[in-house]
Amino acid sequence: MNIDTALKEAMSISGAVGVALVDYDSGMSLGTSGGGDWLNLEIAAAGNTEVIRSKLRVMQSLGLSDTIEDILITLHRQYHLIRLMGGVKNRGSLFLYLVLERDNANLALARHQLKRIENDLIV
Repeated sequence: MNIDTALKEAMSISGAVGVALVDYDSGMSLGTSGGGDWLNLEIAAAGNTEVIRSKLRVMQSLGLSDTIEDILITLHRQYHLIRLMGGVKNRGSLFLYLVLERDNANLALARHQLKRIENDLIV
């Protein structure tokens, strides 16, 4: 699937508020959907690149030879899910960023659906 289709699929996940496909090398979004006045996806995407970079630095300092699958940030009313896109050449610096309303979301199902979208996405 292409980027637009992938973003639409992600927005169909129960509880989805916004989604972005982001390059963490540059901090720039390749595409966004949803968001709104209170959720600026461009700013959130840039900020979450720092989260990923920081975790990668810590892993390197610890000598961990592993990869990040996803990062979950739990807020009082929301889940922020960062899914790194690995395993496919030229997608190593991309991640999907999904914001979910906790009251309407099933976190396990959302992670499963985001993984499926990652696998089907052609960039």
